Amino acid sequence: MKDNKKVIYWLLTGCTLIFIMVVVGGITRLTHSGLSISNYKLISGTLPPMNDTEWEAAFDLYKQYPEYQKLNQHFSVEDFKDIYFWEWIHRVIGRFIGVVFVIPFFYFLLKKQLTKSTIKKCILLLFLGGFQGFLGWYMVKSGLVDNPDVSHYRLAMHLTTAFITFAYTFWVAMDLWYPHKKEINSKFRNLLRLGLGILVIQIIWGAFVAGLDAGWIHNHWPLMSDGKLIHETVTIEQNPVWKNFVEGKSGVQFVHRYLAYVVVAIIGLIWWKSRNIPVTVLQQKAIHILLGLVLLQFVLGVFTLILRVPVVLGVLHQVVAFFLLAAMTFTLHRFSK
Repeated sequence: MKDNKKVIYWLLTGCTLIFIMVVVGGITRLTHSGLSISNYKLISGTLPPMNDTEWEAAFDLYKQYPEYQKLNQHFSVEDFKDIYFWEWIHRVIGRFIGVVFVIPFFYFLLKKQLTKSTIKKCILLLFLGGFQGFLGWYMVKSGLVDNPDVSHYRLAMHLTTAFITFAYTFWVAMDLWYPHKKEINSKFRNLLRLGLGILVIQIIWGAFVAGLDAGWIHNHWPLMSDGKLIHETVTIEQNPVWKNFVEGKSGVQFVHRYLAYVVVAIIGLIWWKSRNIPVTVLQQKAIHILLGLVLLQFVLGVFTLILRVPVVLGVLHQVVAFFLLAAMTFTLHRFSK
């Protein structure tokens, strides 16, 4: 039998590893560890420095770049080891994901356990995985020149591609798990598609906030500060004005802050509309989970902001965003024909 349970478990394992990768990536970002490894060695880079001499060599390489020269001149080799660990484990997980995707794919291909449709989808997944790895290095390179911080645009591309790769892998697995779909109200399905699109935009602006460290300002809620819904810096940081909303810290936080209300509203509308159409038990559970997750994510976002982005809350906020995307993907799949 083609497309058997082994293929489904393989894809779901990939989803789990991508999730772990994103969590570790979030910790890497929040602990400012992402520029600790300034070279890329696909094979030899799998092992960390194994003795004092190798650690000193790795530390000397780190000293050649702006992060050490402008921010971390007080670092000892022990301090360096702390940030090196998170970036190293992040890269190792990335390599492991590549192995987990590539080797079983060719195994299933040789065993003729994949349909032509699934083969095409898996090839796209392999491309997305490779592209994600390239974007990771492309992102790191942006912080090795003059400014000891990565480009928030490249960070957003890297993170969003990870989320999209996960969502598509999950979708392919669901195609195999639930091969028989049913005709559904097209208007409701389009509402779900709209919700997914807005959620992805919110994830992009969340990455902008992370890349610009915009969560460390305007740490008030529901007002931005000083009794204002919109702080005056939202529109005066950059010129022309539109750049404030993609490059200015205040403007980026403004978009992410108020787009959160839109995400809650659209998912609330999905829940409300679902009460007036025929739904299965599974569909109903999916929508209830979706509603619960978006409310949890909103609360986490508020506390992450007002507490000035503690690492634990920052990571939890990213984790729940991941679960929210998974729930939205699953719900849309169950309402797609």
